[in-house]
Amino acid sequence: MNATPADPPPPAVEDVATHLRSAVGTLVRSTRAVDRIAPIPAAVLDLLAARGPMTTADLASSRGVRHQTMAATVKDLADAGFLSAGPDPDDARKKILALTEAGRHALDADRRQRTVLLAAALDQALDADELRVLARALDLLDRVSVAVNQMTAT
Repeated sequence: MNATPADPPPPAVEDVATHLRSAVGTLVRSTRAVDRIAPIPAAVLDLLAARGPMTTADLASSRGVRHQTMAATVKDLADAGFLSAGPDPDDARKKILALTEAGRHALDADRRQRTVLLAAALDQALDADELRVLARALDLLDRVSVAVNQMTAT
């Protein structure tokens, strides 16, 4: 009878979660080093790109900051030509903010730069077999993301 070694027990879920959060956070921060847009304005542009036009109050609420803080960021982005403001059809006192083509191009340029940096790092750090393992693991990360989104949906 052939004895096969038992599979080692799985690691503690909390340990994997801690390592995953740390690794992903470090990866995201390190790739943002090549960004031209600062993190807070970039987050506002990302939000508008994902959700579409919003008011300053909506942006502030979504980012969890005060209206005055968001108004300053919005002004800087508008001055840079990355946002446009138009009248709110439901309330003439409000302005609807939208991403301009220049804003979309700036956001896309930063994303492309991060991808180029990440691709170069993958090429340098991983061999072909490791790259295949990572590619398969991305499906698992997608599933974890879906689960997190379902758990946090309100």
